[in-house]
Amino acid sequence: MNLFDLSGRTALVTGSTRGLGLALARALADAGARVAINGRTAEAAEAVAATIDEAVAAPFDVTDEDDVAAGIVRLGPVDVLVNNAGMNVRQPLEHTSLETWRHVLDVNLTSAFLVARAVAPGMIERGRGKIVNVASVIEGRAA
Repeated sequence: MNLFDLSGRTALVTGSTRGLGLALARALADAGARVAINGRTAEAAEAVAATIDEAVAAPFDVTDEDDVAAGIVRLGPVDVLVNNAGMNVRQPLEHTSLETWRHVLDVNLTSAFLVARAVAPGMIERGRGKIVNVASVIEGRAA
């Protein structure tokens, strides 16, 4: 008996052109899902999608409300969303601009809100769906 079968389901993994997101996308594909590979560039998303059976490229900027909405419309119904996109900036606080700080927040937090908000209505309408938010803790030390 297969306890984890996602056949016939579409799974979107944000930030899935490398690292943990790519590993998650491959695992979901192995479970039978049609996986949507999301990344910052179409070239990266298409290159990765070509290496995974039944995968499609879903390039859109997860920090841009309009681009997220258009990307979800192009993709179609999403059954599983894994909000994995994330970034960090490794530089001293006193050298970090407010613009950089806001960009980190947009990628790490706002993107999860925007993408979840875009897929949730379809999940609610169909009466099923899962949203998984991935977080990370990076240890640092004070100067």
